[in-house]
Amino acid sequence: MDIQRLGVVGSGLMGSGIAQVAAVNGFDVTLVDVDQARVDAGHASIARRLRRESERGRISTADAEAAIGRIRAIADMDTLNSLRDVDCVIEAVVEDLSVKIALFRRLGALCRPNAILASNTSSLPLSDLAAASGRPERVIGLHFFNPPWALRLVEIITTASTSDQTLAEGYGICERMDRVPVRVKDTPGFIANRLLVPFIFDAINMLDNGVATAEDVDNACKVGLNHTMGPLATADLIGLDTLRFIADSMFEEYGEARFKAPTLLRRLVSLGHLGRKTGRGFFRYD
Repeated sequence: MDIQRLGVVGSGLMGSGIAQVAAVNGFDVTLVDVDQARVDAGHASIARRLRRESERGRISTADAEAAIGRIRAIADMDTLNSLRDVDCVIEAVVEDLSVKIALFRRLGALCRPNAILASNTSSLPLSDLAAASGRPERVIGLHFFNPPWALRLVEIITTASTSDQTLAEGYGICERMDRVPVRVKDTPGFIANRLLVPFIFDAINMLDNGVATAEDVDNACKVGLNHTMGPLATADLIGLDTLRFIADSMFEEYGEARFKAPTLLRRLVSLGHLGRKTGRGFFRYD
């Protein structure tokens, strides 16, 4: 199938970032969220990022404006009618299994029979979403990394029901977006988070046990391990609530202590200190 029209459900950092990458690479994008203010904010953030890239000479002004113009921002979560005719839908809603299952059930009933239904989940079982859709052969995981416009990795997740055609088209979407795809079977955490989450949790526990400050933990990793960003700043970027969701899913699946969310992480989430998006997590943000 010639995929030209993409739907993206969820206009937060991940959804707007995926929409941006898709539009820059020539896809027509329908960006959907629950209300007009939220989806307009997502579209505005895309426009700001692209115009900033244009000012820095990384993209021409004409290409930036063309990409912005290829995105329709619609408050359409009640009906999802704007997604009836798209070739592929990528969901980027909250990392909550019940929410995603309900969404895939609706998309399976609404979208064209040959449309691909893709999830950006970072940890949840894709098989549950595929079953809910009623068309499991057309369901695939496309896990983009945060922020999607800067990080080129996409984990492609398949279930036992994913067709060879769907997998090939998933690779095609990634390659057209200039992303680097890696294939992984449907296991919680996939590749990157299965390695990253215990690493972040070790850093959180060191902070909580007074081994070192947050700044020193992160600096040790940046300077000594040549990481671009330290583990605690990475947690803030992911979102501490999202990180807890990921941890709970992985701990339930594997039952290993290294995947259990640290007490300090849970306390910060309870207090509403979720990282960059709230201005405070392990660090403070103006």
